[in-house]
Amino acid sequence: MIHSFLMAGQSNMAGRGFLPDVEPVDAAGLFVLRNGRWQRLYTPVNCDRSFSGVSLAESFARRYADRTGAETGLIPCADGGSTIAEWAPGSLLYDHAVMQARLAMRTSALCGILWHQGESDCAPDRWPLYRERLREVLRAFRADLGPLPVVIGGLGDYLAESSYDPDLCHYREINAALRTVAEEEPDMIFVPADGLTANPDELHFDAKSLREFGVRYEAAFARLTGR
Repeated sequence: MIHSFLMAGQSNMAGRGFLPDVEPVDAAGLFVLRNGRWQRLYTPVNCDRSFSGVSLAESFARRYADRTGAETGLIPCADGGSTIAEWAPGSLLYDHAVMQARLAMRTSALCGILWHQGESDCAPDRWPLYRERLREVLRAFRADLGPLPVVIGGLGDYLAESSYDPDLCHYREINAALRTVAEEEPDMIFVPADGLTANPDELHFDAKSLREFGVRYEAAFARLTGR
């Protein structure tokens, strides 16, 4: 049976890496949920925007399949620019993700949640609320879908120098919240983005960094679950 993983969060989970910058992953044994059915993996995996690109989930899935021997499926539900409030239980994004995950559970074993989100919550009126809002969202997912392990990725240090939005200087506070929730909640783990680099937009991880980030996510999942 396919082992499946829910992709949730905003654009750095959906993936904005430039497709020509890296070789495609070997898609053998990898699948993406499209219209409720498993299709052979192709990029972009998470087509939330016309400019979607390489995602960290591709290298995650490749490493997981190689390590476990299981066919591996991705459930793309990330949405660029989304805030944590837009992922609140009962919201459109939340309900869509739960619906897609439940569809996937009819033909696969749902094994975990891959989460990356927070850049849109760096504003001074948002980041102080982020930790508890994140906790609420992830607890709700596990109430609705089962006690799944959750891998949570950190925001990139390049945001400290980003000219995209001055509020991004608060990425450190978001990272602290991500790390705290991962440490305090059962079966969650935080993955740092140390050393990863950005596209010229100074907002999104570049393709090579996303390949590396996916490897880090998978290694963290293996440590968390022991499988």
